[in-house]
Amino acid sequence: MTTATTRTSRTPPVGSGAPAVRLSSPAAQPSLPSLTGLRWMAALLVFGLHVHNFGYFGGTGGRLVSWGFGAGATGVSFFFLLSGFVLTWSARPGDRALAFWRRRIARIYPVHLATLAVAFLMAYTLTHQARPTAHQTLANALLLHSWWRPWWQTLNPVSWSLACEAFFYAAFPALILLLRRLGARGSTALGALSVAAVMVLAWAEAHHWWTRSVYSFPAARLPEFVLGAVTARLVLLGRWRGPGLEASLALAVIGYFLVPQVTPGYSATVCTIAGFALLIPAAAVADLRGLPSLWRHRPMVRLGELSFAFYMIHLLVLRAATSVLGTKPRFGVLAGMAVTTAAFAVALALSWALYEGVERPARRLLLRRRPARRPRTIPPPQPDAAPLRQPEAVPAPDPPGGGGAGG
Repeated sequence: MTTATTRTSRTPPVGSGAPAVRLSSPAAQPSLPSLTGLRWMAALLVFGLHVHNFGYFGGTGGRLVSWGFGAGATGVSFFFLLSGFVLTWSARPGDRALAFWRRRIARIYPVHLATLAVAFLMAYTLTHQARPTAHQTLANALLLHSWWRPWWQTLNPVSWSLACEAFFYAAFPALILLLRRLGARGSTALGALSVAAVMVLAWAEAHHWWTRSVYSFPAARLPEFVLGAVTARLVLLGRWRGPGLEASLALAVIGYFLVPQVTPGYSATVCTIAGFALLIPAAAVADLRGLPSLWRHRPMVRLGELSFAFYMIHLLVLRAATSVLGTKPRFGVLAGMAVTTAAFAVALALSWALYEGVERPARRLLLRRRPARRPRTIPPPQPDAAPLRQPEAVPAPDPPGGGGAGG
């Protein structure tokens, strides 16, 4: 979960014969607000999926929600691609791995710990909530729970994607070094290998070659992150030649609605990976060239800033509501819309509180620079305010046994 909102001066258009954009420092990279706006749409897809899973709508309303949001899990795939793009876009030349990891921890860990605490409290206070074991709690806190299937849906279930992100962050210093050495052609080849890896993994899971699902396995989601990084590198080099924003969005929407035609789980990634991998750089290029973009409007950008906190808290809101609404209430259209609107409003309000009260201040605190230690210097002696009058000079006596200087 990352943003690309760094401000800078105008940059030449990408892919139009202009000089390639060169990475020099974070301040040298243009702002990409459309990507922040798109983050909100991905978070909204996941919210709609969970509304569907909690059974707020029955009958016709349920079928409509299933049609519109049944493939909402692909929003997580979008996050993985976007994360690779934004981290590559904002990578600092000569940056040390420890400095990079420190920034990423400051970005995601405070909100993760806050929502983990809420989930832990809910597990011990609300009825019909599974209580985690000590190992599950520790694995969740350390973002290791996606590596072991029995742990991945414990406490705050959506945090499984953060465990994948933590793995991506660990690999990123080596990845960015590789991309900078490969150049445009080598990066394109790496992107093609990433797409092929997704295809192979999806085929293998659909044919039951694995003893466990690879949907939440961090290593299996790495190709999506790498593909996002590759597209960012090509945009930076001025070598991106993908379709425009409208065509890319159309391809992404088509892929999204093809998801019900494949085996549920990881296979859905095959349907959307091409459209998402085209949409993200298309939105970035639209920002670089100043082309129209719905996602760049201020309300969308503001919602995109809240999207990480919204993603992390919304499922806990829906889970807490089961104590009042019951499990899968199957309301009619009007009642379902009212309940969904209320849950959305509560989740959005809490996401604003998390963003303003936890995410931003914690990041400032963790990234605060320590003042450099200055060497101690001994000040020179200060003259007296009113120096004493010096006595008149007295001629020195002649040395014994001699006359003048030349004697």
